[in-house]
Amino acid sequence: MKIPFNKPAVLGAEFDNMADALARGHLSGDGYYTKRCHHWLEQRLGCRHALLTHSCTGALDMAAILCDLVPGDEVIMPSYTFVSTANAFVLRGAVPVFVDIRADNLNIDERLIAAAITPRTRAIAAVHYAGVACDMDAVMALASRHNLLVVEDAAQALLATYRGRNLGTIGHMGCISFHETKNLISGEGGALLINDERFAERAEVVREKGTNRSRFLRGEVDKYTWVDIGSSYLPSELVAAFLDAQFAHADEVIARRRAVWRRYHGGLGALAAAGLIELPPASYDDRQANGHLFHVLAATLATRLALAAHLKARGIHSVSHYVPLHSSPAGSKWGRVGSGMKVTDDISDRLLRLPIYFGISDAEVDAVIDAVSQFYARRNTSIA
Repeated sequence: MKIPFNKPAVLGAEFDNMADALARGHLSGDGYYTKRCHHWLEQRLGCRHALLTHSCTGALDMAAILCDLVPGDEVIMPSYTFVSTANAFVLRGAVPVFVDIRADNLNIDERLIAAAITPRTRAIAAVHYAGVACDMDAVMALASRHNLLVVEDAAQALLATYRGRNLGTIGHMGCISFHETKNLISGEGGALLINDERFAERAEVVREKGTNRSRFLRGEVDKYTWVDIGSSYLPSELVAAFLDAQFAHADEVIARRRAVWRRYHGGLGALAAAGLIELPPASYDDRQANGHLFHVLAATLATRLALAAHLKARGIHSVSHYVPLHSSPAGSKWGRVGSGMKVTDDISDRLLRLPIYFGISDAEVDAVIDAVSQFYARRNTSIA
């Protein structure tokens, strides 16, 4: 592809950090660079505790264990999300209860959550799609009223905010991704943010294969042993070293991605005004996105497929997004629907994501805009 959908970026001292980690002689988890990353996340985001994991999937798995679910418990979540959101809870025997999304920000429709709550409901998984916040005031109010836990799936939302608070730090726990498609990356990687002190000590145990090894390393016990369920969720020190270098350029990366997002939005505005495509809102009064992804909504599934093929023929890689979980074989087997799914089904048919990454040039963004515009000019129609 001439313009790929994503291109991982090396921003500065990644290789120097990795060489330094080798020189320090500590390549397993929780070394010098892991501790630096924990400190950065805690200070920058304002969470009580941060724990690096090998993936955001791992962070979600840990959060599900910490929710202390038993088979038959229910967790409310959007259907328009990645499979890891549901898998984490299904692995604990819980039932995902899928709720429709809002048409404006593509997040769980907070107005539909209450009707989906049953005596078996234990938690809400709030997914911040595209780095745009859910209505967390409404979610937290419902959780408080019904004594539910809130896990923020903030995989796409690092350094995005809701009313001045960083996403991932509002619920009881938050989960972040550093996958190579995200704004700040380590190839694979993630973090669990602990915002409720009740879960801090157990989170360390779960992350260390169910042992109290962290207490041993701090000199609090003279040997460590198996005390709980858990698994190996630590990333290697090389992953942390790479990530630490990325953190040093966080503001630069977020600023550039927001600028690319705005360039797309401005350049495609005429098509939206003509009713040919729909664009996400330009801004919100109470939340700030992080420029993670930019999408357009075609009028129909057929139009979206034709637009993607048009872009591909010109060397531009665009992608759709999630197959709704409620319509998947596994979702039908292990979950249930807690509301109508009109918006979810509609959006999944029509959404197309355009290339966005730190190194994309203004000229490349303009080439994508021109290609989209040419597609609609050649169709010579209003809403297709």
